[in-house]
Amino acid sequence: MTDQTSTGSCCGSCGTGTATATDVHPVGVTTVYKVSGMTCGHCEGAVSQEISALGGVTAVTAVAATGEVTVTSTAPLDEEAVRAAVDEAGYELVGRA
Repeated sequence: MTDQTSTGSCCGSCGTGTATATDVHPVGVTTVYKVSGMTCGHCEGAVSQEISALGGVTAVTAVAATGEVTVTSTAPLDEEAVRAAVDEAGYELVGRA
């Protein structure tokens, strides 16, 4: 995990973000989470990178414009592990969408 700290947004004036996917072959259980604080592609990448490091994750797509992060994994993930990964990226997991 990285050593990033953020107070909401990683950058104040990036504009709108685009989806950042970490894998193109999703298999298994798909869960959509709401994450607050993402404002751009960098934000999407930071969240995606941290969640991708969790065991069993096969794909992550983060969309700053909606605050949604779609995670595909081989089995259901522990929500506290997802929360810790999102916190590590410098954002807040609101819950499931």
